[in-house]
Amino acid sequence: MIEEKQASTFNGYMTIVVLFVLQIIMVLGISATPPMLRLICIIGGILVFICWFGFFMVAPNQGRVMQLFGKYVGSERQEGLRWANPPYMKAKVSLRVRNFESGTLKANDSNGNPIDIAAVVVWRVVDTAEALFEADDYENYVQIQSEAALRNLATTHPYDSHDDEGAGFCLRSNPEEVAELLKKEVQNRLSKAGVNVIEARISHLAYSPEIASAMLQRQQASAIVAARKKIVEGAVGMVELALAALSEKDVIQLDEERKAAMVSNLLVVLCGESAAAPVVNTGSLYT
Repeated sequence: MIEEKQASTFNGYMTIVVLFVLQIIMVLGISATPPMLRLICIIGGILVFICWFGFFMVAPNQGRVMQLFGKYVGSERQEGLRWANPPYMKAKVSLRVRNFESGTLKANDSNGNPIDIAAVVVWRVVDTAEALFEADDYENYVQIQSEAALRNLATTHPYDSHDDEGAGFCLRSNPEEVAELLKKEVQNRLSKAGVNVIEARISHLAYSPEIASAMLQRQQASAIVAARKKIVEGAVGMVELALAALSEKDVIQLDEERKAAMVSNLLVVLCGESAAAPVVNTGSLYT
């Protein structure tokens, strides 16, 4: 595996001064009388002229990967005007933070239900050599591997939890845990290309249209059952409080049959969907 290393480069502004002085010396030396000195100055002038092609710029959050006849010789991240050996090929690699939003993918969750899912991945290059040489096209590699990781996450976890307490792990109800799992999954795939995943989060999650209506009815039924359960628990508690208060304050003495009737009436009133219609009893308690 090729890892990034520092290339041998020099400050561009200082190099300009040096080359300018050498260029003047070579021009003055060409007019020298000894033929050998004149030849040396001509060759030196040609070499100095070639050195002028060694300058390059490094922008902020940008790296330059250098090769000499196909061999990796190092990378430069220091911004500004730099100078390196003119034969070096200097490829640009952006180190800026970038976003990738996947398209909406169709997959089956762990329960076999078809779902539509999409994600946003925030990433940046941290190793210029790996990004350039370990992957043929690291930007396309990020896209393909991110979608593969997202599809794998969708197929190994359920869309929704259908247990009674709703405490099971699922894609819909555990966004933070799902984001952490997705980030780890994407990072494992992209680390070999010199890419660091800053954040990965699901941006779209829904049942596929062909089963969306059926699943909506299932969710509505679950919500109704849960709501009824809470209503019954509250009604039973209120009946217990009413009977305890009547007994404690000795307001009225009820036998077991009348207590059962009272409990039945209270539960009907408290658990009914419509308002209760009162009936006035003008006779005795037992008529």
